[in-house]
Order: sequence, then structure tokens, then C-alpha cells
Amino acid sequence: MKPLIVLLGVFLISIFILKLTTQKYDLFLSARIAMCAMLFFTAIGHFTFTKGMAMMIPPIIPFKTATIYLTGSLEILLGICILIPRLSHYAGWVLMVFFILLLPANIYAAIKHIDYQKATFDGNGLNYLWFRVPLQVLFIAWTYFSTITKN
Repeated sequence: MKPLIVLLGVFLISIFILKLTTQKYDLFLSARIAMCAMLFFTAIGHFTFTKGMAMMIPPIIPFKTATIYLTGSLEILLGICILIPRLSHYAGWVLMVFFILLLPANIYAAIKHIDYQKATFDGNGLNYLWFRVPLQVLFIAWTYFSTITKN
């Protein structure tokens, strides 16, 4: 829920700041700024809640802590790249694949009732997926329309 609030909040703020500074609305740039902010926000969790996030990774995947640090770093890098005009298109494709690859970890965490902030097994469970899966689809669509489509 928090990433969605960051995404939408920064999007609205960006629209108005860009309108004040450039005298025009730039929804695509505002969307990329919002996605960048959301990625930075979620990346913080990778470095703050590393143990709990490592619990979200299925047992078949080795080097869980390193994977968490790598994906957090990747979120920061992709957030920056979607703001660079000549890189945003490529970063957008990578980011959409990244969002797709994250979904199994979220499903595994829901099945195991993992609360990544507390690093415990008393999380929301499968009901969380009713929110998380559509949210993941929104992130993919947001990325597609703000970085891949002509703007």
C-alpha cells in the first residue's frame, strides 16, 4: 500500500510542479518521476528489512541476502535510468521484466505469511495477493505507458 501512495502522491505533486515551472503538463515525465520515487522508496526496504525480504525468496534460490541487496540496487539504478531520456525506453523494458520476476517472491511470501518488516511468519497471508497482484500489474502498465509508448 505504501508504494502505491508514494507513486500516486509523487505523480500528483510532479504534475503541479512541472506545470508551475514549465507552464505545461507533462504526464509522462511526471509518471517517470513518480516511478523513480517509488523505486527509491522500495529500495530502502531492501537495505532496512534485508532479513525479512530474504525470507520472501523461495528456498530454491541461493544467496538470498546478496539477492536482496542486488535487487535494491537495481531499483535505484532503474529509477535513475527511467529519468534519462535516451535510457528510459530500455530501462522501462528491464523494469517491466523485473516486476514480473518479483511476483513469485510476493506469492511465496503470501503463502508463507511472511511479514518482511518484522522478519516473522505472521504476515497477511494469501489475502494480500488480492491487492499485490493487481498492484504489480499497475506497476507494469505504469512503466509501459510512461517509458515505452511514444511521448
